[in-house]
Parts: sequence; structure tokens; C-alpha cells
Amino acid sequence: MFSSINVKIKKISNSLTLPAYATAASAGVDLCADLKEPITISPGENTKVPTGLAIELPGPHVVALVFARSGLASRYGIGLTNGVGVIDSDYRGEIQVLIQNLGHQPVIVNPGDRVAQMVFMPIFQAVFEEVTELQETPRGKGGFGSTGI
Repeated sequence: MFSSINVKIKKISNSLTLPAYATAASAGVDLCADLKEPITISPGENTKVPTGLAIELPGPHVVALVFARSGLASRYGIGLTNGVGVIDSDYRGEIQVLIQNLGHQPVIVNPGDRVAQMVFMPIFQAVFEEVTELQETPRGKGGFGSTGI
């Protein structure tokens, strides 16, 4: 069973239903395009797609993360321009999805289309301790393929 949190949600547009989990084991909720008419995203183009929703997280210990939908990525090459959208606990504006068409064909986004997914995660703020040396590990400074392809 999942742990739950209370998230306040405000409809900015009355045209949408509230997000819901698609299955009992879904980690994220789908975010839908709040559009008056379809938009076309050309190959290589970036655009903001409004969702018509704003949220209030329960406190600074929670963040909402917006991820691409795998089906859109695999079928059409649609990703998020910023990789992952971060919705901080003090943001109260409309959630907008920064979509990028990485494919080779134009993609049409229709009103109500599911364009991204949102996941809620705990947050830890770091207290930085400056040191002159870091503890050695077997991996050391190896990165970018150092453990294999």
C-alpha cells in the first residue's frame, strides 16, 4: 500500500477533470492539455502546454515532478524540454508542460490529451560541509561509461 499526502488542487479552467491514477499501482497521475483547439508541434520545436491546474503541496518536504509519458516518447519522440519539471512547494501558478518534439514528424496535441505525468516525492535539503578530501571508493573518479556500456 502506498503512503499518501494531501495535495490541494485548483482548476484554472473548468474544462478539465481532476488528475487521477490510471491503475492501483500507478506512481504518477497524467496531466492533460488544457487547450481550446489543437496545436501542432513541428520537429525540433518546443512549446508550453497549459494544464489548467495549480497545486498546493503540503510543505517544503514534498516536490511534484513532471515527467514525459513513455508512450508519447516511444511513438512520437515527444519529451520534455527541461527533462523533468520541478514544482516547488511554494509555487502556486498554473502547471505548464514544456514539450519538445524530438521526432521527425509534426505532432498534434488535442484538447484533453494526456501530455505528461506528475509524481510526488520527498525532499531533503543538503547541509553542505566543506572538506579537503572525500572518502575513496573502488570506482573513484570514473564516470561516463566507466562501469561499462
